[in-house]
Parts: sequence; C-alpha cells; structure tokens
Amino acid sequence: MTEAVEFVHAEGWDAPPSLFALVPTQLLVDELTQLADDAAHSPLTLVVQELPEHIRPGSDELADYVSRVAWPEQVEGVVLAQEIVFRDTSAGPDAAPRPARLFSGVLRGEDIEQTLLQMRLTEEELEERGMFAQDEIELRGGPNVAPNVIAALRYSLDREPEELG
Repeated sequence: MTEAVEFVHAEGWDAPPSLFALVPTQLLVDELTQLADDAAHSPLTLVVQELPEHIRPGSDELADYVSRVAWPEQVEGVVLAQEIVFRDTSAGPDAAPRPARLFSGVLRGEDIEQTLLQMRLTEEELEERGMFAQDEIELRGGPNVAPNVIAALRYSLDREPEELG
C-alpha cells in the first residue's frame, strides 16, 4: 500500500483515480530484469491499470467500472486510490468537509484489507508547516472507513474473467 501512496502522492492533487493490480514480483522478473533484485524484498509489485479518462473519483462510473473488472488469478490484490471529500467526525460536529485521498486495498483469498486517508492540507496548514509541507505524507486509517469500496474490490477479485464472456 505504501508504494501506491507514494506513487499517487508524486502525481499531485486534483488527479484522476488510480487502480493498481498487485502481481507477484517473480512473475515480472522474466520481463523486467531490474526487478530481479527486488523480488526477495518485495514479493508483490504494483502494476498501474489504465482507467477511462472520463471516470471521476467517487463517481457512479468508477463504482460501476470497478464492479465489472475481473482479475486473472495471477493478480494477488488490488488497490484503488481516489480523491474524495471527507468530514472528520472526530474533529467535532461542526467540522467542515475537506479534500482527501482514499486508498483502499485488498488481497485475494485472505481476509486482509486496508483503507487509508490522506487529508489535503489547507493553505494555512501549508504556511504553518513550512516549505516542504507538501512532501510530507500523513495517513490515517481505521475499520469501516470505506466498506463499499473494499466490498467492490473484493468482488472484483472473486470474479472469474470468463464470467465477463
């Protein structure tokens, strides 16, 4: 998940959603020799999937697209990154909604899932924190942050490509 967070963070804010397949690094070693050294340290490698350009973060089209994907058995997991508007209820009842990135990931055949949030800093926060504040990545997580996204990703891993027929 960290690699997906770093990739999306490097792309900057106001970006389209990103979908990643998690593929065993060993499968890619034959194709990409530079991964050979990484295979022992990183058993899974992110492979960016192209999404249609018209799909917006948090949209019905994104939900529909993810629900129609069926991954080949070599794909061990999936990560979806998208920008959302999030209201932090722990900040009190008057907390205003803020832009954030939502990272949701699941692994096939295991009950392993993770959802992380990265809040977008306000202009005031950027000024207060200094010149390199945008380079800092602060993540939050917790159970039930985006259960529908997790369910859609898990559903896509459980489908057989032959079902798309």
